Amino acid sequence: MGAALLANTLYSLGFVLEKRALAALPQVSVRRPDRLLRLVLGSPLWIGGSLALAAGFAAQLVVYRTLPIAAAQGVFVSGLVLLVLLSARLLGEETSGRERSALGAVLAALLMVVLSLREGPGGAEAVGRAAPYPLILLVCVPSLAAGVWLYGAAERRARHRHRLPTAGVEYGVAVGLLYGVSSLAVKGVSGQSTGDGAGAAVLGLLRSPYPYLLLFTGAFGLVMSQAALQRCRASLIVPVCTTVSCVYTAVLGTLSFGEALPDDPLRLALRVAGTALAVVVLLSMPRHDPPPSTPRPPVGAKELTPP
Repeated sequence: MGAALLANTLYSLGFVLEKRALAALPQVSVRRPDRLLRLVLGSPLWIGGSLALAAGFAAQLVVYRTLPIAAAQGVFVSGLVLLVLLSARLLGEETSGRERSALGAVLAALLMVVLSLREGPGGAEAVGRAAPYPLILLVCVPSLAAGVWLYGAAERRARHRHRLPTAGVEYGVAVGLLYGVSSLAVKGVSGQSTGDGAGAAVLGLLRSPYPYLLLFTGAFGLVMSQAALQRCRASLIVPVCTTVSCVYTAVLGTLSFGEALPDDPLRLALRVAGTALAVVVLLSMPRHDPPPSTPRPPVGAKELTPP
């Protein structure tokens, strides 16, 4: 649990530092990944945020060795509270009442998932270590294609001049799919056996799809997430991305790695209801930010009319 809370803190801090660094940079685009990388790598603040995210990744490896995948995702969602607090404090971002209600509903979904875990005399739930490689590819490859396609569709819609400014939900869903695949790959790496020595472990890892999934999601996720983070509020896009990634990983990861669902009907209902609530909240999020309001003239001022 300590490693999960540490990962939450590092991830939240990393995203906020990256967002603050991106706000000071020229506009970046996924169509110019070379320019994007050149700009961000020249920002010490962005590099600090990336190091915080990398440390959170290391803590995530420890979590996946000790907690079932559904439980780990439930704990990771709790980091949304810290993210919203940091984005308000360090970035000056304000969330609407509807968005705060959505965040509260996501935390309620987290509580349902946590309450569904088995503890006490019966022992903890078994942690899955391996998954069939063909099944992992069958799950991950279409998800990656869907994420890239959805991001491209959101980019095309955003280029229409007369559309309302996007809130970033589509970007968050697209990047969340990539990060969900990345989480499955991290889970797979954490389950690799090291009992036969480091050399055999590295060879076994290279024969698996996990390092290649991590390379793909790392490269595409970096470019896509930074471009989206620059143009959208971190307090909205990151919660959407996190919710999609956690639900994706909890559902498909549990099935792929053979981690059994709860036997007790009450705990099973809590886990299913928590997952369903997170999906409903995601679907109800506003797709557009309201247009900026036109300032009203001072009281007593004459309103100018065209001749």
